[in-house]
Amino acid sequence: MSALTLTPGSVTLADLERIYREELPVRIDRAAEAAINLASERVAKAARGSEAVYGVNTGFGKLASVKIAPEDTATLQRNLILSHCCGVGEPLDKTTTRLMMVLKLLSLGRGASGVRFEVMKLIEDCLERNVTPMVPSQGSVGASGDLAPLAHMTAVLIGEGEADFGGTRMPGGEALAKAGLTPVVLGPKEGLGLINGTQFSTACALTGLIDAWRLAEATLMTASLSTDAIMGSTAPLLPEIHELRGHRGQIEVARAMRAIMDGSEIRESHREGDTRVQDPYCIRCQPQVAGACVDLLRMAARTLEIEANAATDNPLVLIDADRIVSGGNFHAEPVAFAADQIALAIAELGAISQRRVALMVDPTLSFDLPPFLAKDPGLNSGMMIAEVTTAALMSENKHLANPCSTDSTPTSANQEDHVSMAAHGARRLARMNANLSQILGVELLCAAEGIEHRAPLKTSASLQTVMGTLRGVVPSLEKDRYMAPDLETAAGLIRSRKLVSAISAGHMITLGDAHAAG
Repeated sequence: MSALTLTPGSVTLADLERIYREELPVRIDRAAEAAINLASERVAKAARGSEAVYGVNTGFGKLASVKIAPEDTATLQRNLILSHCCGVGEPLDKTTTRLMMVLKLLSLGRGASGVRFEVMKLIEDCLERNVTPMVPSQGSVGASGDLAPLAHMTAVLIGEGEADFGGTRMPGGEALAKAGLTPVVLGPKEGLGLINGTQFSTACALTGLIDAWRLAEATLMTASLSTDAIMGSTAPLLPEIHELRGHRGQIEVARAMRAIMDGSEIRESHREGDTRVQDPYCIRCQPQVAGACVDLLRMAARTLEIEANAATDNPLVLIDADRIVSGGNFHAEPVAFAADQIALAIAELGAISQRRVALMVDPTLSFDLPPFLAKDPGLNSGMMIAEVTTAALMSENKHLANPCSTDSTPTSANQEDHVSMAAHGARRLARMNANLSQILGVELLCAAEGIEHRAPLKTSASLQTVMGTLRGVVPSLEKDRYMAPDLETAAGLIRSRKLVSAISAGHMITLGDAHAAG
């Protein structure tokens, strides 16, 4: 597999999604090498000098006042890595770990970190030869960077820690040897440059965003199916309504749902003579809710694309000014806010989907659908407990959506007295997305049963294609059966984008409008 060449400072969300989905190896554009080497030379000069420069010839954090002799530079950096390998919990998944490594390359590639190009080349080689550090998922508070997770990544580069190679977990040094690679000896500031930054938090937030967007797309399909299943009105989708308000996401969601449902016989059958005046909010207000979630995801996307291209360690080498300056770019507050925004969107998409499920199983509200969508209700319970499962998952996501960014606590002897909590704020998104995919999978199954109940009337051509794909793997519920496999299959279809791909691309919405920092 050929490597994707990346230019630090101008990488796009599309590039990052490809790296995540396809596990691509990458290489940094060699045009960046000159600036990287200049910064490294400036750090080496500072290490030989008498002036105290944080992290170059001093201790770290509260120990910054301790001066380190030039001959102890390598020991200082090695000790930093080993002492910071204090992560706990389950290892981060391989695809997100690889994305984290790519983000670290992009940050170092800005030429402000003072890390030698040969160290970056080893990260490139690890990606190419599938040496993936084992990175515990807990231990970062999101400032002074994702210290513990990034230390576990860096430990492998110096022949320590653990890594996955060929699907086997082994000592980091052994993994490098099996891949034909040699550990590096860290020079001045290099250990600090590798662990000081937001790449763990940003990688988790990006994968959360990428997966959440795929689920947001799926809601357009499941919501349209549900609307037809309960013979809901499409009048609330009229463009004039949404243009009068003006929110982009709302306008686009309404437009997409109109296109997806166009040509539905079910919809045309009740335009006249329907005794219902208005549908419940979960049908009538779908563009307003899903559209607001789309806008929120786009806002988070802009933040994360900028962060993916940023130099976020400390201190930074300012070549033009010939200075090495301490700052605070490692503080992950932007990432924490973005993660909280994504969490809110995930929770709300699940909340309104769950209400559509509840509507379809309730015979007092579902407009003549059988109770719990059972073919012989009473003898059969149909989708009764599947709906309860969605309620449980919806509630769990509501709790998980509580903000993490406001939960600062002082660390490191009060030197780091305000932190972002971006790491677990971003990490929770994977669990929330898994829950949302299950909720949407149940909605898909319920809506399909409802639409089949409307036969011989048919839904739109687009949704008939969706139904055909679903029924190829999950048959209609003629009588009660062991349901768990059906739920997992439906959720898998939602996650895979196979159903959404059956709908014309022109009917869907795009993440769009996120611009990298130059």
